[in-house]
Amino acid sequence: MRREYPEAPIIGVGAIILHENQVLLIQRGQEPLKGEWSLPGGALELGETLEQGIGREVLEETGLEVEPLQIVEVFDRIVRDESGAVQYHYVLVDYLCRVRGGTLCCASDADAAEWLRREELNSHSKYRIAPFTVAVIEKAFQMRA
Repeated sequence: MRREYPEAPIIGVGAIILHENQVLLIQRGQEPLKGEWSLPGGALELGETLEQGIGREVLEETGLEVEPLQIVEVFDRIVRDESGAVQYHYVLVDYLCRVRGGTLCCASDADAAEWLRREELNSHSKYRIAPFTVAVIEKAFQMRA
């Protein structure tokens, strides 16, 4: 299924991986959101469960093995082009996850992977992070407390 101008919504999974007062983010290497900092994750493959997809995507992008603990948020991400046509349409399922193994490295679709302190998520940060990403990370911090 093509991602740009799809015939149907694409299911995506995202991992909110927290450690103390930090969250793991990657810098996207491809559209949509190329260059922005985001949660590790991506599109679900045919025959994959949500949990299998999140595990595969995180391993591919960060080198870490994770255990999905609980769903934090489910939402739509629809991007339209100048003519109003749907250029991207994702249904995203973001999970709070725990690291079980591996070594952090940048791989696959990511240009970088870093642990960011919670205070670095604000709008004055040097990192370009979409407001909906910051909101779901904050929700995960609150759920964990």
